[in-house]
Amino acid sequence: MSGFPVLKAVIQECWMAADACVNRLLLAVVLCFAPTAAFPQRASGVPAVVQPGAPGQPTKTLPADTHASLPPISRADVDFMQGMIMHHSQAVDMTALISSHTDNKDVRALGAKISSSQADEIRMMQRWLAARGQATSTEMPGMPGMDMSGNSRAMMPGMLSPEQMEALSKARGAEFDRLFLSGMIQHHGGALVMVKDLFNSAGAGQDAEIFDFATDVDNSQRAEIKIMQELLEELH
Repeated sequence: MSGFPVLKAVIQECWMAADACVNRLLLAVVLCFAPTAAFPQRASGVPAVVQPGAPGQPTKTLPADTHASLPPISRADVDFMQGMIMHHSQAVDMTALISSHTDNKDVRALGAKISSSQADEIRMMQRWLAARGQATSTEMPGMPGMDMSGNSRAMMPGMLSPEQMEALSKARGAEFDRLFLSGMIQHHGGALVMVKDLFNSAGAGQDAEIFDFATDVDNSQRAEIKIMQELLEELH
């Protein structure tokens, strides 16, 4: 009976050795086959660039120096983004007046939301345009109010006129609230027109980022119009 502990220890040692052997074998299999399956290699050892084929068609091996390129864009896409930057910028200017012109908590909360979301969207649109080598503004450098052709820059749909902006800046309290809400409803309505015009343009709005952005503008600004209409009714 005294030999059983020794026998037990020997058996355990054998099992451990076998387990380690199996682990080493599995590791060898992974190292041999996984890289080849996941990353096709050329004869030179440089990872191959593989282009998936259409359904039923074989894949293609592309040159090693192949780089991804952005999909083609339409002129309407560029015009929409440039115009919406101008449009959003006026909305941000309008909300900047709120802190010094009214104490209405609902107007302040709405203005903060509009300012934050549209400032973020302006940065997104500027990045989108810059990545495609497009100007981020339609304004002539050093000539405010003039477009790249030297003509007076046309306002986007729904934008407030200089007279409306002046009246808004002079108003205070409830009068400011009324002008701000009615003006922003007009402004948001113009954005909806811009989105509609984009999707009505042949070949436009197909870029995934533009499609998602334009759809979000349509949904969010429709919802905000309803909120502003309710706030405006409360002032009367």
